[in-house]
Amino acid sequence: MLTFNYLMHCCESIFVTSPSCLISLLATVISMMATVMNSVLLQSALEKLGIQTRVQSAFSMPELAEPYSRQRAIRHLEKGRVVIFGGVGAGAGNPLFTTDTAAALRASEINADALLKGTNVNGIDDWQTSNSNMILDHISFRDVVSGGATSMDMMAITYCEENGIPVVVFNMLEPGNISRALCGEQVGTLIDQTGRISQ
Repeated sequence: MLTFNYLMHCCESIFVTSPSCLISLLATVISMMATVMNSVLLQSALEKLGIQTRVQSAFSMPELAEPYSRQRAIRHLEKGRVVIFGGVGAGAGNPLFTTDTAAALRASEINADALLKGTNVNGIDDWQTSNSNMILDHISFRDVVSGGATSMDMMAITYCEENGIPVVVFNMLEPGNISRALCGEQVGTLIDQTGRISQ
């Protein structure tokens, strides 16, 4: 999927400025399908653990995922089910949205308490120190935007700020971090309205 996202970025200018946009469009569609496939794999893993899970996507793949419906998603959540939304395009129904922006949009629509951004970095680096290995525990949206130092799309950060949705950026490859993030424990970097830079 990283390859497809990279290809999508490389072809973005072609998509906007040239009639030879088929490569970019194809990369976008493949990325959208890949996010739904990843969602189905996650669903399978969760259901093997006995967790009732549903996959929803605005990108039509009825054999694999329910069509996106805000009301249905909320009903699933009220019944204690996990709802997984497909990402790029598939999550938002728009192939030009990143997975981050699609996640921010869905978080807002379902009135989520927070958006958890699982990635391959430990959080947001403290760009104000010479030590690039210093990870911030807590920072404001404004400081993230002004510093520009995050693994998350700035459009998604701004959307979360405007809608009052805290964001946690954490390393999902570290064993136990997903559970810790879901339980509200300190993991990675918390981004919110107030923020305070701490180490």
